[in-house]
Amino acid sequence: MQRLFRYLATIAAILAVQGSSAGAMTCGGGFDAFVDGLKQEAVADGHSQSIVDSFFGNVAHDPTVIKRDRSQGIFKKPFIEFSKLVMSEYRLVKAREFERKHSLLFDKALERYGVQRGVLLAFLALETDYGVVQGNFNTLNSLVTLAHDCRRPELFRPHIFAALKLHERGDFDPDNTTGAWAGEIGMIQMLPRDILHYGRDGDGDGRVDISNSPGDALMTASNALHKLGWQRNEPWLVEVTVPENLNWSETGLDRSKSVFEWKRLGVQIRNRGTLQDSLEASVLLPHGHKGPAFFVFPNYRIYFEWNRSFVYAATSAFFATRLSGEPMYLEGSLSPPLAPRDLELLQKLLKERGHDVGSIDGILGIKTRAAVKKEQMNFGLPADSWPTVELLDLLR
Repeated sequence: MQRLFRYLATIAAILAVQGSSAGAMTCGGGFDAFVDGLKQEAVADGHSQSIVDSFFGNVAHDPTVIKRDRSQGIFKKPFIEFSKLVMSEYRLVKAREFERKHSLLFDKALERYGVQRGVLLAFLALETDYGVVQGNFNTLNSLVTLAHDCRRPELFRPHIFAALKLHERGDFDPDNTTGAWAGEIGMIQMLPRDILHYGRDGDGDGRVDISNSPGDALMTASNALHKLGWQRNEPWLVEVTVPENLNWSETGLDRSKSVFEWKRLGVQIRNRGTLQDSLEASVLLPHGHKGPAFFVFPNYRIYFEWNRSFVYAATSAFFATRLSGEPMYLEGSLSPPLAPRDLELLQKLLKERGHDVGSIDGILGIKTRAAVKKEQMNFGLPADSWPTVELLDLLR
């Protein structure tokens, strides 16, 4: 699963400079010379020349990876559209089948790490359809291609050397290991350095194989969430209903109150469930104050450690509740989203007014939402972080 969208939040145009103890180029230049630099660095770090030569022996630049990196239009979809697209009936059915087949593994994950079934099932569903679609890009080619490209080399370069370490222990074949275009591997789509850090042998065969072993994949994912701060058996997201007169500026991930305080303000759990009044929660309005509303808890913030996309985090967290038996969210009376081109214009106008919106990409991410909220407050609009044509016109 991995931080595929975290990459979107780090747009660093780095020039080709001398960056390693072995004098290897940080990025750019001729591809063969770049690979030679990687080899020099690996040997300088203590890897044997013969293993390094074998590991990099067939590496090749993959232009398709660069094309994929430049065109990620699906992430421009708003929450409602994106979530309906990925939370298919097929995935609900397959979740039940996968859960029944591996029930003991889910029990083990819950006992050892406190991670609930629905959470793991949602990640497996969104990442690889429960292991069915893991990607067919050569992983080493992807990593070296993206490290050579000067857009975000610092994100990918460390994973090349992590893959080399995995290779030395027999867990990575440079010629045959395949996965997603951005270098993620396996049923849960992790990058090599994270496999080194979080990997767990869940089936007892002495290896960590998250591509073919459900046990390894589930234990590794659970360990990763645990290490990132997942609170044992605590909630992550619960659907609520909100009153029309709520102070919308108090909503959002940057504000929190106790469940008791929210109840006093008229926020109610939709499905008559119970929560401890002392729990700290934020009210999340992914589609504005006229759309679905959710309590989100500290565990929800772990989703952003895993993946920095706002819409992915919200969808994955809600899908986890669906796979835990909750109904579909209430859509409400939605305000239409801005077209991607208009959202890019909005981002430019927000940036001109001094806001940090990240890259101008037409994606309604956390930074853009925070800037929208501040301007809504300035103009006396409902401060729900949902950009509208009215706000765009006022900014113009």
